[in-house]
Amino acid sequence: MKIDLHIHSNYSDDGEFTVKEILELSKKNHIEIISLTDHNSVRGIEEAITYGKENHIEVIPGIEIDCIYNGLNLHLLGYGFDFTHEDYKILEENVYQQEMKFAYEKIEKISNHTDLIVDKDKILKQANGRIITGELIAEVIINNPENHKKSILLPYLEGGSRSDMPNVNFYWDFFSQGKIAYIPIEYISLKEAIDLIEGTGGIPVIAHPGNNLRNKENLIYKLIHEGIKGMEVYSSYHSDEQIDYFLSVAKEKGLFITCGTDFHGKNKPNIQLGYFKQSIDFQEIIRKLKG
Repeated sequence: MKIDLHIHSNYSDDGEFTVKEILELSKKNHIEIISLTDHNSVRGIEEAITYGKENHIEVIPGIEIDCIYNGLNLHLLGYGFDFTHEDYKILEENVYQQEMKFAYEKIEKISNHTDLIVDKDKILKQANGRIITGELIAEVIINNPENHKKSILLPYLEGGSRSDMPNVNFYWDFFSQGKIAYIPIEYISLKEAIDLIEGTGGIPVIAHPGNNLRNKENLIYKLIHEGIKGMEVYSSYHSDEQIDYFLSVAKEKGLFITCGTDFHGKNKPNIQLGYFKQSIDFQEIIRKLKG
């Protein structure tokens, strides 16, 4: 049996595939249980459940919520909640309005702080009314041949040190928290995100803590105190050492242990749906998820 509990469709601002395509790909990859965990959105869940039944794949309602804990941006996964609750629509609309409001500032910041050519018209055309993400801006910049001789971009071009996932690596290096083109968004607090998920019958799980906590792994104990009930121990971003550490903490604290690839498609091309490097006891995860 194979499962993947962290998947993004094109209902996420940086996802590539439709919900139908996700389910078809899941079937092709022999995945039996998935969770669609779009960014701050539950719009694809009902569709996923329908296509899941057609493809004999069980779909667990899921979401990945952007939130803040003591000034640190975090991603909180939620599973098994009532996705029809009105508060999820409010959450998505709040984030969408802020992202659209600050989209042009992202473009201006990367233009003003680098010598890269940033084609605003092409960015707007590719966005096609959707949120202008850092990954989209990165894609347009990286694909512009006029930028290919600029030293700042060389790591993201073929053969470069950051070329494995060029769009998202560019995002992390320039648009993420603390970087030169970062624009702060007023996300809800971690506590509010936990309360939303638990208040609608779900399980709050910290996403990819090795990546989320940015070398502050011991902070996980404070997040547990804050109320998280699970941890994405098995992640595409985690080294064997990180998995061993988070697995020991999760067992020590009795947390729900999950596995998720964070599949997006073209923005994270080296992440394959349902593929994990490590051997995982899927049956134990499923037992606790359904318990």
